[in-house]
Amino acid sequence: MSDLAEQARHTISTHVLDTERGLPAVGVRVTLLRLDVGGDAPIRMTQALTDGDGRVRDLLERPLVAGDYRIEFDVADDGASFFTKLAVDLHITDPERSYHVPLLLAPFSMTTYRGS
Repeated sequence: MSDLAEQARHTISTHVLDTERGLPAVGVRVTLLRLDVGGDAPIRMTQALTDGDGRVRDLLERPLVAGDYRIEFDVADDGASFFTKLAVDLHITDPERSYHVPLLLAPFSMTTYRGS
């Protein structure tokens, strides 16, 4: 893919940080589902592990279209975690921009927000 085509392609991405350790959360399973197609059941689009920097740079692997999506973070690391999974539902109306959904992890809390 050319550099120009890569720049024009909009994505859904994430960055997971372990605030207890002050480090990226490596190896977190992240799943992107489409909620508004296929009837009652969500359709899994992609699944990836966060890289050495705690990132998944492109959860779509295809052109972004408007619609309803869910990002699931499997955050159970050793079986001792209080939280095991977080699901965030997104309503995307503008497919002409990228969406970044960071996740901050702590022992007994998680925070997400719409990043830039």
